[in-house]
Formats: sequence, structure tokens, C-alpha cells
Amino acid sequence: LSLTPQQPSSWQPRLRADAYTVMTEAFLSGNGIYSCSNCRAHLAKHEDIVSKSFQGRHGRAHLFSNVVNVSLGPSENRVLITGLHTVADIYCSKCSTVLGWKYVSLFHGSTE
Repeated sequence: LSLTPQQPSSWQPRLRADAYTVMTEAFLSGNGIYSCSNCRAHLAKHEDIVSKSFQGRHGRAHLFSNVVNVSLGPSENRVLITGLHTVADIYCSKCSTVLGWKYVSLFHGSTE
């Protein structure tokens, strides 16, 4: 999972709560907590960083092994620096800010 600011797409997550759905926000403990720049919802722990050597559309990005408080957009094929990948944008589940993307699959011939 890579977190980096991106331009909003036409798809926006629909957050809803009704009598059968209770949306709760996860709070992470410890030092080095990454949070949404808009609403400060906790997203990931520093220890969950897999790599800091990713490049997003708008600058440096981090690859995380685990994140919380995010919603997933639809999968789409996207040409990244390392080749063609199927990715899905991720959004803050509290304020719907675009945070980055999740790798869904890697096409043959792309590098990891």
C-alpha cells in the first residue's frame, strides 16, 4: 500500500452509517503514527513501513504493510514508473481525502 497525495478521481467513497452499520475509528498507539493530513485520523505505524523509496505523482511515497481507517476505490490499470499495475485508490474513511493507492496486481514484465 502506498500513501501519497493524488488528484481526486470522479469516484468518491460513499460512507454511510445506519442501524445495522457502526463505523468506528481505529486509534494506534506508540511513537511514529502516520495520520491523514486533513482530519488527523490514524493510518499507520512507523514500524509498518516496508519501503520509503516509492515515487508518486506528486512526490515521495511510502509502502506500508498495514493501514487502518481507509476505504478502497475501484480497481484500475495504471502505468507507474515500474510498469503497468492494477491499483485501487485509497481514501481516508473519516473525511474521504485521497491518500494514495493499493497494489491489486502486477502485470507480467513489471518490476517489484
